[in-house]
Amino acid sequence: MARKRIAKDIWKRFRIAPGTPSKLSERDPGDLMLFPERDDAEKQSVKDGEIIDTLQDRLNAEGKRALLVVLQGIDTAGKDGTIRHVFKETSPLGVVVKPFRKPSEVEAAHDFLWRIEKHVPDAGFIGVFDRSHYEDVLIGRVRSLAPPEEIERRYGAIVDFEKRLTDRGVRIVKVMLHISPDEQKSRLMERLERPDKHWKYNPGDVDERQLWPAYMDAYQAVFERTSTPNAPWYVVPANAKWYARIAVQALLLDALEDIDPQWPAADYDVEAEKRRLAAT
Repeated sequence: MARKRIAKDIWKRFRIAPGTPSKLSERDPGDLMLFPERDDAEKQSVKDGEIIDTLQDRLNAEGKRALLVVLQGIDTAGKDGTIRHVFKETSPLGVVVKPFRKPSEVEAAHDFLWRIEKHVPDAGFIGVFDRSHYEDVLIGRVRSLAPPEEIERRYGAIVDFEKRLTDRGVRIVKVMLHISPDEQKSRLMERLERPDKHWKYNPGDVDERQLWPAYMDAYQAVFERTSTPNAPWYVVPANAKWYARIAVQALLLDALEDIDPQWPAADYDVEAEKRRLAAT
């Protein structure tokens, strides 16, 4: 499998082009076109993971830029498993994962971006948001947790916020893991049938399932309002967990290769230090 070709096709196939209508209903969550041979894809995935580890080391050593991965998806879309797979070969010292759940009372008393800004990765790091500021225009819209005019304001605030990040050297990769209602039902049923997964089941998930069309409309609005040239969205088919994980990994690797972090030059005379050390 030619990784460069696959990565190029991923950016083209899954990207929500800014200003271009793109309906979720026209995207197949079961699409396997880019990785038709699972065994070959998984072998390449191991190699890609090792390259990500090296690039992360370079990013950390350079200390000038950062990468932020925003991972969204309906309940059971596979966010946790994707994070574990993508970074399984990567040193945990340079990756910071932040899950965003229901805001605390303190967080809710501030603007919705207040808690987000505190967790933007520092230069040299890869940050991963498991859910994110987008919850405030997804569940916020579906559950009417904020009035329509506030939801509209938030779209603009998100665009401005992400532009500030990219202007200061934070590369943003935003991914929605796209599954079908039937696949979600199957995964929820598995949680009920397996005692080791009971802890992951939330009875409220059944209530949320009944709002599926509203959530898809909310995602559609997010794509239309916040997929920008500096921070576009990518919709990754996720009915097959292995496929989604490898696709997100390829997106991340391509972003790191585009950043192309460099080992910093020594700020001392290397040969002189060799001689000085040899003399000790």
